[in-house]
Amino acid sequence: MQDAVQGSRPRGYTLPVFAVASARAALHHLLGIPLEKEGGRLVVAVQAEPQSLEAWIRIPVEQVAVLEKATALAITRSDPGPHLDLTRDTPVWAWVRLEERDPEDPPLILEAGEGLGRRTDGSPAIYAYARRLFEINLLPGIPEGCRLRVRIILPEGKLLAERTSNAAFGVLEGLALLGTRAEVEPSSSVESLEQARQELQQKLERHKHLIFCVGSHGQQVALGQGIPEDQILRVANWIGPLLVEAALRGAESIHLIGYHGKLIKLAGGIFTTSSHVADARLEILAAALIRRGGTAEQARQVLELRTVEAAVHYLDGLGWAAPVMQELARQILERATGYVQKYAGRSLLLAVTLFDRQGQICAQVGIPFS
Repeated sequence: MQDAVQGSRPRGYTLPVFAVASARAALHHLLGIPLEKEGGRLVVAVQAEPQSLEAWIRIPVEQVAVLEKATALAITRSDPGPHLDLTRDTPVWAWVRLEERDPEDPPLILEAGEGLGRRTDGSPAIYAYARRLFEINLLPGIPEGCRLRVRIILPEGKLLAERTSNAAFGVLEGLALLGTRAEVEPSSSVESLEQARQELQQKLERHKHLIFCVGSHGQQVALGQGIPEDQILRVANWIGPLLVEAALRGAESIHLIGYHGKLIKLAGGIFTTSSHVADARLEILAAALIRRGGTAEQARQVLELRTVEAAVHYLDGLGWAAPVMQELARQILERATGYVQKYAGRSLLLAVTLFDRQGQICAQVGIPFS
């Protein structure tokens, strides 16, 4: 377990931290800078917050070696701490090479190796926070007249990406280095539920009509619809408990907005949507197809596919995607209404909006309250 330099409380860190740690360890080893040792293990210090010169953490380094005169490789292992995260224990490799630099060349080049996703334009799926971490941790150590080429490799990345919605949002062939902070923001822990409950209570003091958004993509879609940010609550995986909490605390309506590949679980009565709890999305999709008049063979084909996105693409080719999405939205509304009535003992006006990988609304039921 990694500990912050300032204390010993166990923490979990996001994937960008380990990618940067591997790259920094490889660069130091290449330059002959000894890595620190703690408890018999090699560690590398990483400045984890761009705005703070004091936010340094130490990450264990599993292996580091010079491959050629100007090339090195280092490996760390992802550790999200006590939080549920599919990247737990996945190895994070960084291959680095020092090259001669022309004056017009950038000093740092970041590349996607095997298992690190690429965006639809072919660029590495390395987002703003991760890029800034690479810059603040690597640029000061690059020798004069050189540039550093860094290739991040996630050997298990392609396989793990199949269990995410990355492809639905344009991240292909692997995982992305995203996030806005070093420490993991838990979406499935009891702590995250308590934090969301507190935020819900604060918002209900000002508004009785709220929008529940599943993830940052849902929030972006809501904002794009002109919904005030103060009425939006990001609910992560705790949709059911927060719907009940909202009803008990006097909410008059809730508008659920989410990517169809995530919100679909509610249509099957799964109200805690973490993949660690349950995942029957293809089965739910196949059932919705049957309800709308699809054939058993078409439903079987849906079940043979590996992702919801692939299944929706298949249905679109048959002309079934739009009616099936509308059926799912209807089922979500019906199930959510019943869930609130059962556990809160009162009714709550609900609306449901589903959007696709481009952020375009593909189904909507109920009256959108904003």
